[in-house]
Amino acid sequence: MPQVTNCLACLPPWASRWLGHRSNPPSTLPPYLVYLWSFLGAFCGLSTIQVIFKYSSYFQARNVPLILPSYGASAVLVYGVPDAPLSQPRALVGGHFLSALIGICVTKLFSLIPPESQFQSLRWLSASLSTSISIVVMQMTKTVHPPAGATALLPAVDDQVWDLSWYFLPIVLLSSTVALVVGLVVNNVQRQYPVFWFAPAGPGPVPLEPVSLSQEMDAPALTKTHSADGSQEV
Repeated sequence: MPQVTNCLACLPPWASRWLGHRSNPPSTLPPYLVYLWSFLGAFCGLSTIQVIFKYSSYFQARNVPLILPSYGASAVLVYGVPDAPLSQPRALVGGHFLSALIGICVTKLFSLIPPESQFQSLRWLSASLSTSISIVVMQMTKTVHPPAGATALLPAVDDQVWDLSWYFLPIVLLSSTVALVVGLVVNNVQRQYPVFWFAPAGPGPVPLEPVSLSQEMDAPALTKTHSADGSQEV
């Protein structure tokens, strides 16, 4: 969105840099630096999420998983290819949240089917339906993030996640936010992240090429001739 870009441009360079704004495109890094920053980003991002859930008594009391497996795949995108459209904040946060919401809603609907044994026998169907719906919703909202497909099926296939019930949603939001914040720090040291926040910038106006004097002289001149009936021809 142009409005977001304009707001970032108004910030001091030391602040806007860490939000992905660049006056000029960043230079291409040699492969070994790309590998280094990808490794550091993934390590720091995944470690931070796990430390929060492992050592917080608040989350321990609620039996929150150490980490949701789908964020391992998100790390590949956010830290490995930070310039990819599927890695941008709208896809990362929106894709995971919408998929988690759909996964919980669909699985809860299946849990209403009596008896309990019937629900257990149909959890495979709930998982498939959750991910399928999530794909379409992400396409419609322009939040496609492939790892979020795994987030959608977790309530149906993972009992620990299913026991979280609606509390699964803030866990997903927190995990996505941590992954995003680490990406803003690590990826903006020598790379750029995000490339856009909500939508890619549209093409700018096409610059007019100056016409040289020689080109003007070579252009065919318009001449007027008179026909026999007195009319003018160009």
